[in-house]
Amino acid sequence: MFVNNWNCLLFYSQFQITIFMKYSFWCLFLLTGAKWAIAQTQTDSTLVSPDLQQCIQYALRHQPAVQQAVIDEQLAETTIRTKLADWYPQVNMNYLAQHNFQVQTSVIGGNPVRLGVANTSSLQFGLTQQIFNRDVLLAARTKTDIRLQAKQNTSANKIDVAANVSKAFYDIVATRQQIRVNEENLTRINRSLQDAYNQYKAGIADKTDYKRASITQNNTKANLQSAYVLLKAKEEYLKYLMGYPTNQPLQISYDSLQMERELNTDTLLTARVQDRIEYKQLETQQRLLEANLKYERWGYLPSLSLNGNYNMMFLNEEISKLYSTNYPNSYAGLTLGLPLFQGGKRKARIEAATWQLKRIELDKISFSNSVNAEYNQAMAAYKSSYANYLALKENLALAHEVYDVINLQYRSGVKTYLEVIVAETDLRSAEINYYNSLNEVLSAKIDVQRSLGQINY
Repeated sequence: MFVNNWNCLLFYSQFQITIFMKYSFWCLFLLTGAKWAIAQTQTDSTLVSPDLQQCIQYALRHQPAVQQAVIDEQLAETTIRTKLADWYPQVNMNYLAQHNFQVQTSVIGGNPVRLGVANTSSLQFGLTQQIFNRDVLLAARTKTDIRLQAKQNTSANKIDVAANVSKAFYDIVATRQQIRVNEENLTRINRSLQDAYNQYKAGIADKTDYKRASITQNNTKANLQSAYVLLKAKEEYLKYLMGYPTNQPLQISYDSLQMERELNTDTLLTARVQDRIEYKQLETQQRLLEANLKYERWGYLPSLSLNGNYNMMFLNEEISKLYSTNYPNSYAGLTLGLPLFQGGKRKARIEAATWQLKRIELDKISFSNSVNAEYNQAMAAYKSSYANYLALKENLALAHEVYDVINLQYRSGVKTYLEVIVAETDLRSAEINYYNSLNEVLSAKIDVQRSLGQINY
């Protein structure tokens, strides 16, 4: 008896443990899933130290202009479905219930005769099938180009966003480098200021060096503060381009060496107008205008449709017996519509469609001519920026060398402090100019890629 009770107790305990473990597992699963969902939402809405590509991908998902273009694609698709629906049979139903307080009277053969009854009800079913109609024919022939036009518009918006985000990203990098240069320069100036002050207190030098160092320190602090404010504004501008939450921080990450490796581009390429998204959009628009010209010419053709009706009629003097007897009628037929004279409207519309088609052809010629000029301007800017970058890179190395030598000579008592200040100023200017030139080359490269049609999304 004791053994049986013990076995029952053991089985009950194991059952409770199993239930507890299952309950704990599901609680842990739901909690983990909730945390994962929150983390995914936070990851999608904010970025942690994003690089350029991550910023671009974020912008392509969240930038309002891109999202609007995607919505326009959906609107185009629904519009196509709406137009094409007219090809299908149109079935309608109408129900009528009517009580006549005074039944219409007509005189037949000199005798007044009441026409109708007090209570009338009808149930009508109608069917219409378009056989030829220029509106639905236009929708069927242009649906592919309408979809393509919406997609090309989205692609054009994405290209603009990617190019603008890249330029803003490089601009922030240049500003951050300026801040870093000013901070390093301020550290050197503070050290020089302390040395000048100690020499002044020791009677080795007069207070001129100390005062000059103070002036340089104040100027550097002012430049640094200005750079901080400018950086904040540029970060907010990048957030705007990306569609990034304004109340969330955005700390971008970059690799200076990688950026330098990405400076080069092929300068022997030639621009092909067919690679530009703008030219593709013009071609699509031209095809739509050609379809519109055909549509206007179809205005002289008749429209043809098949229609039929089945009507259930209920007539009775007593409303309680209204639906006791049905007097149905039905018919089927063809409807042919031919507008004979519209005051010259059709001819004027054909002429307008023809002029629109000629105008788009001129737009294509104008854009083709502008692509070559745009490419040459972008390539000239790139080559000029790249040559300037190489010169400033060499100047930076020379400025570092000059400053190190003059600073060593000053500490040895060979050079004056004024020469140290000049060398520091030259070094700071060389560093800032170098990073600005790096930004200019990268921005010019984006313009070259865009003029070549190499930026595609």
